[in-house]
Amino acid sequence: MATFYVANFGCRATQADGASIERQLQERGLERADGPAQAGLVVLNTCTVTAAADQDARAAIRRIHRKNPDARIVVTGCYAQRAPEEIAALPGVTQVIGNSHKYKLAEIAWEGPQASELRPRPLDLDGQTESKSFVPITRLTSDVRGPRSDARTPIFVSDIFAHTELQAAPVFDAANERTRPNLKVQDGCDNRCSFCVIPYVRGQSRSLPLAEVIREVETLVTAGYREVVISGINLGRWGRDLAVSPRPLSLGKTLQRPTANDQRPSFEDLVRTILSDTALQKLRISSVEPMDWSDELIEMMAQSPRIAKHAHVPLQSGSDAVLRRMHRKYRPWHYRDKIGNIHAAMPTAAIGADVMVGFPGESEAEFEETRRLVADLPFTYLHVFVYSVRPGTPAASMGKQVPIHVARERSRILHDLIAEKKLAFMGGFVGGPVELITLNVTGSDHAGKYTEGLTDNYLPVRLQGNHAPNRWIPAR
Repeated sequence: MATFYVANFGCRATQADGASIERQLQERGLERADGPAQAGLVVLNTCTVTAAADQDARAAIRRIHRKNPDARIVVTGCYAQRAPEEIAALPGVTQVIGNSHKYKLAEIAWEGPQASELRPRPLDLDGQTESKSFVPITRLTSDVRGPRSDARTPIFVSDIFAHTELQAAPVFDAANERTRPNLKVQDGCDNRCSFCVIPYVRGQSRSLPLAEVIREVETLVTAGYREVVISGINLGRWGRDLAVSPRPLSLGKTLQRPTANDQRPSFEDLVRTILSDTALQKLRISSVEPMDWSDELIEMMAQSPRIAKHAHVPLQSGSDAVLRRMHRKYRPWHYRDKIGNIHAAMPTAAIGADVMVGFPGESEAEFEETRRLVADLPFTYLHVFVYSVRPGTPAASMGKQVPIHVARERSRILHDLIAEKKLAFMGGFVGGPVELITLNVTGSDHAGKYTEGLTDNYLPVRLQGNHAPNRWIPAR
C-alpha cells in the first residue's frame, strides 16, 4: 500500500491544515507512515513567519532527501506560497504546492495504482472544471532546475487573494493519537502589521460558515473527543466576511441577547452556538487579538464551565511608539485594560501573549516599556520572538535595524522574567484540587509511571499511574 507522511511547521492553523491534508490522502487510500524515512510520499507543510522557519524547512527537505532518496517530497504551506522557486530548486523536491492549491494537494500530488482515475484533468487545474465551492485558480508553470538534477519541478501557486472561501475544517480521527484536536474555523488576515508576511501568503480573512463549524464539532464529539481547540490566523474576526443574515444564528436555539436583524455573525455568536448546539465538554479558544476581546466574550468565558479558562492575547510590544511603527491597532493602555478585565473575571485563568523584541528602531527605553508592562501584568506564559526581516514587508526597509546580539539579550531578559511569573502562578495551585484531561504522549520516558495531562487553565500536570488518554480526571 502507498504510504505518506505529513510534517507540519509552525502555528495551530498550519497543524490544522496538515490534518486536512492527511484526511485527503487517507480518503484516496494511502496509509500514514510512522515517519518520513518509511514514506513514499512526504509532504512538508511549511511556515514562513521568520527566517528561521524557512531555514528549518530547507534543512528538513535536505535531511529527508538524504535519508529517503526515493521519496517524493511535496512542499506546501506559507513558505511554498511566498518563495516557490527557491524551494523548487532544492534537491529532492518533486512538487511545490502553495496555500492557494493546498486544498487540492492530494489530487495534484498523489500517484498510485489508481492515479489515472484520480489525477485531475489539466483543465481542472486551469479552473475550468472546479466545483462551485472552489474559487477558480490557475497553474503557474515554472521550469526550475535543481542544482544536481535536470528534472523540472512543477509549481502550483496562484493569487491567494483570489480565494474568498475557507475550504476545509480538519478533524483528527482516533488513529491520529491526539486528545485535543484543533479545528481551524478562520484563515487569512485583513490586518497589515508592518513586520508580518502572513497576509500575503494566506490571503484575506475567510470564515468557515457556522453550520459547517457545528457539523465538524459534532463529528469530533461523536468520535469521543472531550476538548476541542478552535483556531485561526485572526480568530476574533470570524464571521465578518460571511453573508448578512437575519437572526437568530443558532442552528437549534434562539440567541439569548437581542440583536438587530441583518447583522453579520460575530465571534461571540460562534462561541455561543457551539455551546448551545453541541454536547462538547470543553471548548478552548486559541489566540485572539486584543481588539476582539469584548466584554461579552470575557463574560461568556468566565461564566461557562465548558470554556477553558485560558486567554492568549498577542502583545508584540509594550511601547506605544513601537506599536505604531508595527501598525498595530491598539495602544499599551488599551492592552493593559483588556488583560485587567480578563484577570478580574477569571483570577485563575492562564493568560499568555506573543512578544517581539528587536523590532527596527527599538531603543533601550522602548524595550524597557515592554519589560515593565510584562512585569506588571498577570501573564502566566509568553511566546518571545526575535524580530526577523521578512522580504516585502514595510519593516524590512526600515532603518535602525537592531543588532541580533542586542535582540537576543532582550529575549533572554523576558524569558527569565516570565519563568519567575509562571513558577509563581503554578505554585499557587500546589495542594489544591484541579481537573485535567489526560494526554496521549508517545515516546515518553516515564510511560507507566506517570500520565501527562493539562488542566482547564493550561497547567501541565504529571499524574501518578497509567491512565487512558482523553479522560477528565479530578486530582490534587
